Amino acid sequence: MYNRTTMTKFLLLAFSDVRELQILHFVMFLVLYLAGLMGNLLIITAIALNHHLHNPMYFFLVNLAILDLGSISVTIPKSMANSLMNTRVISYSGCAAQVFLFMFLGSADIGILTVMAYDRYVAVCQPLHYERVMNRRACIQMAASTWISGILYSALHTGNTFALSFCGGNVVDHFFCDIPQLLKLACSDSHLSESGVIVFSACLALSCFVLIIVSYVQIFRSVLRIPSPQGRHKAFSTCLPHLTVVSLFVFTGITAYLKPSSRSISHLDLLVDVFYSIVPPMLNPIIYSMRVQEIKAALRKLIGQRLFMTNKMSIFLL
Repeated sequence: MYNRTTMTKFLLLAFSDVRELQILHFVMFLVLYLAGLMGNLLIITAIALNHHLHNPMYFFLVNLAILDLGSISVTIPKSMANSLMNTRVISYSGCAAQVFLFMFLGSADIGILTVMAYDRYVAVCQPLHYERVMNRRACIQMAASTWISGILYSALHTGNTFALSFCGGNVVDHFFCDIPQLLKLACSDSHLSESGVIVFSACLALSCFVLIIVSYVQIFRSVLRIPSPQGRHKAFSTCLPHLTVVSLFVFTGITAYLKPSSRSISHLDLLVDVFYSIVPPMLNPIIYSMRVQEIKAALRKLIGQRLFMTNKMSIFLL
């Protein structure tokens, strides 16, 4: 029997016991990780170096990209390292750190998406008051509040989870430490407090989604009242990427956390979990870079400058 005083490690889910498939898993995760890393870093760099993009919309987009960078960096590297070294072990403290960081980044992600919806609401529905409402100080306060709330929320979750006694062994049916899988290992009479926190968290997340929906209902009403087709297209083009990112986040989250719970994890469950934890952070920069003309122009300029510098350096070396 295991409990929280003697537990020193957990065993994460292995994708395969076959060495060749472990190497394949490492390579696939490495490609996905590098794609997500490069995409989000390009977004951050392009916005930081382009003064025309120094406005609230792109300020919050930088925050979202930083959170996405953190999200994939919390889960993927450890899974890759385990496959490469043919092990499943994660320390008790490492598991607690994964839970804290993943919950913090996920909750802050929801907060930033909600703030971004409010930003689009003010831009479309109250354009004359936009600079006054979304001033520099207000934007920093909203972003800081989101990050601080995420830290407090995650600390509550992590503290409640690791205060439990684990009687169901130390095998986590996931490729990273996740609270629902850890609760399966908890003693049946000791996880009621964390279940209450989960219900509270679900209510908070639902509140954020309701605010996003209400914002977009008002946005669509205002856009449909714009007389010119060009004006409607411009308004929709600034909102559609954010709405796509929110939809992707909600869809993958609902699929991952509301699927029927079972004692043994199937290949489909594993695929859903991988999709939820990896795909949204990787696709978010692609969605914005493809749908927002200013981002596309900034990325082309940034890549063009890098290629020019590379060619110039090659000529100098020759």
